[in-house]
Amino acid sequence: MASLSSSCVVFCLIIWVPPLLSGFFVASYEFHVGGDEGWIKPAANQTEIYNHWAKNNRFHVGDSLYFKYQNDSVLVVNKTSYKNCDVSNPILKFEDGNTTFWFDRYGYFYFISGEPGNCKAGQKLIIRVMVDPVAHAPQSPAPSPGGEESGGSGGGDGWDSFSWGPPSMNSTIKQSVASYFLTALGGMLVVLYLLM
Repeated sequence: MASLSSSCVVFCLIIWVPPLLSGFFVASYEFHVGGDEGWIKPAANQTEIYNHWAKNNRFHVGDSLYFKYQNDSVLVVNKTSYKNCDVSNPILKFEDGNTTFWFDRYGYFYFISGEPGNCKAGQKLIIRVMVDPVAHAPQSPAPSPGGEESGGSGGGDGWDSFSWGPPSMNSTIKQSVASYFLTALGGMLVVLYLLM
């Protein structure tokens, strides 16, 4: 009987551990800001290109932004500095040319170029990191898209016409798949424990 139980444990580990581990590795997503062109000063007719890109993606805690740039910098700033393109007092400053920024909380994040004139030309980005619905069950209605954090009506920060539809399939779906694997593995371990 002992050899049957140990064989069952080995079999379960072989079947369930690889998918479980792959679920952990794909639970977050890295977004490449600016695509192939990277973090650059946009053309005169594309001043909202970065915020249009952000509106078409859904960002979650654990996801990251990858900035690739040359002769420039990435500044993480507050909302006021973002609106005024004020580079004098950033929260964080990156100058390495290959910057990865991880989202460690939900809410708004504001990024601008540190190169003089680039922010006013449109090299700035607002990211809204979504609340994990499982970890943070809503206790009151969500604020409307025109609320204070989104800039209000006519705020000019690029979020006034944001579509608040369901999130696209990215890290949230992957996290759900990982939690199904964890649940299944837990169930298998309980069954194995009961067989012993």
